Amino acid sequence: MTGDTETGGVTGTKDKDYNLVWYVEACLSNALRLENYIQDAERAGDSEVADLFRKAQSDSRKGAEMGKKLLAARLHGG
Repeated sequence: MTGDTETGGVTGTKDKDYNLVWYVEACLSNALRLENYIQDAERAGDSEVADLFRKAQSDSRKGAEMGKKLLAARLHGG
């Protein structure tokens, strides 16, 4: 399906809401994965890489929180 067609009929959820759900899940999944990467970098004694991954993890958490707020507002407010 392409163009301006809403595909929410397939999922039962409006595209924009589905996209927000996906975004929140992706951010949270990324934050979890980055925890492993941080630990790997720390075990290797590479604080520069560990710090990079910590920043990315923090950004992922922030993205998830922003997405959750938007999703909640849209689901409750229409």
